[in-house]
Amino acid sequence: MLLTTSQESPDGRLPSDNQTTMDASLAVTAGRIPEGLAFLKPGDWLELRADLAGDIDGAHLRSQTPATLLYTLRGVIAERRERLLRAAASFDLIDLERADLDDTLLLQRIRPERRVITWRGRVRTMDDLDAALHSIRRVPARLYRIEVETPRCSETLLPMALLKREQRHDLTAYAIGAIGIWTRILAPRLGARIVFGGEGHDAIDGMPSMEQLIGDYDFPRLEPVDEIFGIVGDPISRSLSPRLHNAGFRALGRRALYLPFHAPDFADFWTTLIEERGLESLGASVGALCVVSPHKEIAVSAAPARTPMVARTCSTNFFVNEGGVWTADTTDPEGVLLTLRERRVEPRNQRVAVVGCGGSGRAIAAALQQAGADVTLVNRGFDRASLAIRLLQLPFVPLASFSPRGYDIVVNATPVGYRAGDIPFDPAGLGDDAVVIDLVYGQEPTSLVSATRARGQVTIDGRDVLRTQAMSQFHLMTGERMPAEVPGRILGWYADDDERVVAAGGTA
Repeated sequence: MLLTTSQESPDGRLPSDNQTTMDASLAVTAGRIPEGLAFLKPGDWLELRADLAGDIDGAHLRSQTPATLLYTLRGVIAERRERLLRAAASFDLIDLERADLDDTLLLQRIRPERRVITWRGRVRTMDDLDAALHSIRRVPARLYRIEVETPRCSETLLPMALLKREQRHDLTAYAIGAIGIWTRILAPRLGARIVFGGEGHDAIDGMPSMEQLIGDYDFPRLEPVDEIFGIVGDPISRSLSPRLHNAGFRALGRRALYLPFHAPDFADFWTTLIEERGLESLGASVGALCVVSPHKEIAVSAAPARTPMVARTCSTNFFVNEGGVWTADTTDPEGVLLTLRERRVEPRNQRVAVVGCGGSGRAIAAALQQAGADVTLVNRGFDRASLAIRLLQLPFVPLASFSPRGYDIVVNATPVGYRAGDIPFDPAGLGDDAVVIDLVYGQEPTSLVSATRARGQVTIDGRDVLRTQAMSQFHLMTGERMPAEVPGRILGWYADDDERVVAAGGTA
């Protein structure tokens, strides 16, 4: 079944200003509450999504948890009224929709203190949103919930603007889907006192998981926020950057929040949320943004200034706001060069193959060439490779005819490896002293990392590179150093047999 958990005060009031309600949709079987929800206590909420899970007796759930039980049945469903009334006999709260608000019998049987009223739909203007709020607020309720459907980043600002204006603890609003993840996280800091999450990364409506809400954003605590930073890409839901940077902010006592911005259209995101200061209108400055796939190339033209490396490679992964002027930078080179030097590997006069000619591959190849390496580009297709060849003036080998034999360092700058069993090239030809760098990381070591470590190669995992880049970006964002124990705790570092620091395999 699908459940949602949230938290409020034991007396039924919404939390104080430094705490929020947590609400997560969870997939469980046989009507049992997952062990991961053992933290539920009196005052927490647990929501049954009956339209997805079917009806389960509230008394059965109550025997397993002291949480307040909320019954939700979305959409036009046969016997809707009968199911809602039946649930009202054993659930504490009942979710009603606009169509239910004219049903006199429902409103008589479900008193205002037991109602959660939800409006869900598309809005394009604040007038649309005001009309939606008015349509449900005419009926008294304990909580009003507005879920905005939108395909555009620019429209995700609307529910946030509503919350900032209203400042009501009986109202929560956010955009649904992956595009709206950041709105769910920021909403409690704009007056809402409930945040919705789910179980794992496959929760309904693109909501963050409970594990993310607690681990990445420290819910249910709500610390003041003066600065916003974030990561922009498509997709970004599995990125570890929010967890790393927010833990760093907490360790230093910095009033900052790092948010995930799922942006299918970078121009739409940049114009409305940054250039037109949409995010700043919510009450916090925007200091820097990490830019990831597929926007590393198109984002270059958005910033009014760029570093020489960005200008040379036509690729950026980091925007920093300095005195109101945005500069496109890249930390891809540091992720590789600094990690190599930690392993006491000097790229000067080394033969290097960089597999992948995308934005990261170009920046890494250019940096290794500047460091004195003899660099060869490798790519599956020639179209993207032709841009890299023209920009960098480096030799090229098609992937189909590539062998790692004779190279001292080989870098995998492609996404190949995210799926178990995929491998970008055959490591059998590697020399005994060759160093392998794989930018990909997942819950388990990639096939390339496993194969090269089994051969005894010096292997730099994607988490090694992530650690170095995160610490570099943190310093660029804040002017301070991320405490070393933060990435150590989150990424799971350990010392190998040669006492080199390496990363346990895992993913963003």
